[in-house]
Amino acid sequence: MSTDDKPRLLLHVCCAPCAGACLERLRSDYQVTLFFYNPNIHPVAEYRARAEEVRRWAAQEGVTLIIPDYDAPRWFELVKGHETDPEKGPRCAICFRMRLTETARVAVEGAFELFATTLTISPHKVTNMVFRAGQAAAKEHGIKFLAQDFKKQGGFQRSLEISRQYGFYRQDYCGCIFSRREAEQRRRAKEKGPR
Repeated sequence: MSTDDKPRLLLHVCCAPCAGACLERLRSDYQVTLFFYNPNIHPVAEYRARAEEVRRWAAQEGVTLIIPDYDAPRWFELVKGHETDPEKGPRCAICFRMRLTETARVAVEGAFELFATTLTISPHKVTNMVFRAGQAAAKEHGIKFLAQDFKKQGGFQRSLEISRQYGFYRQDYCGCIFSRREAEQRRRAKEKGPR
């Protein structure tokens, strides 16, 4: 099957480490374009670091990359009242829905046949929560969502291998300021050790 015969897929990417194994898996069946839409990532220096790493890697791989404006104020507005939710809670569901709804909208606008996300490669994400957000976005915009759990069949392990191979910057928290706070609390607790 030639590249032109493959369905066009818009892949929402959260960072280069997560994207590598997902793209590797999808390339044989789809024409993949990357979409880095992550207004949840804070601070802005962290957002820029992740965006730049995706940009560097996409250029090396010869893959088209779309990076829209950084819309952090809208993200904060949507999660207002959920600042103290634990990770994997309602705030994450809102965040996934925001990002995948925008991915679906851009996919329709760009005449893609379907869209997917790299979020499912992380063992720290609730896959069904990601799938629900993707399916809701697909229904809202009339496009197909590829509900693929990329962590299966060694996907997460492969993402670690690709990260080492490319020397990717690997963050130690999901992205939002609240998950960063939780990561820092876990780190401090670990440093103190058992009492």
